[in-house]
Amino acid sequence: MFGAYGHTGRFVVAELAARGFVPVLSGRHAQTLEELAHEQGLEARVASVDDPASLDRALAGTAAVINCAGPFASTIGPVIEAALRAKIPYLDVAAELEANLDTFAHYRERARDAGAVIVPAMAFFGGLGDLLATAAMGDWTEADEAHIAYALSNWHPTAGTRLSGAVSRERRGNHRLRYSGGQWEHRTDAAPTLEWTFPEPMGPRPVIGEFTMADVVTVTQHLSIPDVTTYMSAEAARDVADPHTPTPTAADESGRSSQTFLVDVVLRSGGAERRATAGGHDIYAVTAPLVTEALVRILTGRTKSVGVVSAGEIFDAPDFLHALNPHITFDLHPQKQNA
Repeated sequence: MFGAYGHTGRFVVAELAARGFVPVLSGRHAQTLEELAHEQGLEARVASVDDPASLDRALAGTAAVINCAGPFASTIGPVIEAALRAKIPYLDVAAELEANLDTFAHYRERARDAGAVIVPAMAFFGGLGDLLATAAMGDWTEADEAHIAYALSNWHPTAGTRLSGAVSRERRGNHRLRYSGGQWEHRTDAAPTLEWTFPEPMGPRPVIGEFTMADVVTVTQHLSIPDVTTYMSAEAARDVADPHTPTPTAADESGRSSQTFLVDVVLRSGGAERRATAGGHDIYAVTAPLVTEALVRILTGRTKSVGVVSAGEIFDAPDFLHALNPHITFDLHPQKQNA
């Protein structure tokens, strides 16, 4: 577990332990790491992305590595390289678009040739939307468009989210990204405000359209869909943009906040429409069962491919989503034929 002491990392450590794993905690802040290790009764191995030998020592004798340390633009490359040297699977929870794109671009051939497994964005953003889109596709081999809408009751960002967002904005400059016509577009106009009709009882809600998140990267890597758009509930978008929004506050003994979410995925092909939805609590906490379930399936051979792969590409998407109960509720809606 690299970045074990971060907000999301702590949830992942707890979930790993609950599933019978013995996590080896790693990161560059020795004191914070040692405190967490003492609290959990686990081993700590200090490592830095600037010191490849320290990463090799951290990964020695482990079955896989999960990277929870952002900003991921700085950590993904060194930790993947260490995983390749150690010949173990690599997973991360990155939501940084540019970092996700870099992972697929830079490591796809190397990982495939080595028979290695690298799963980026195995988290709420990236993994969950991709699994839902793949499940909704069913027997379709292609679709015209995919729409992934998030309804968050609020979005109190962690310090890590803010830092990762700042890194992405610096790399992107004054542009925003949109995926249309099978390619990435750099846009300078403002993202539109729209209304999205979520399943009942939520109903119509204002959303920011083209609020491009990691799902657009993961979905387009393996599903033949030329137009993929993500949307964010307007209130949550304002929360995360406001520098004064506080960090998450624990609402239960596990540290989970009171935040609720619904992810609504709609695919369209010709006159047909398919839909899948998932709901739950706390986008940071729910990343833990997502990445842990992925790890279990990789280590037990319940995978469909190797290389740099999206969640929906490597796993049986409907089965995976059902396995997340009770952390996430999942529904596949009947196929609809548009008029």
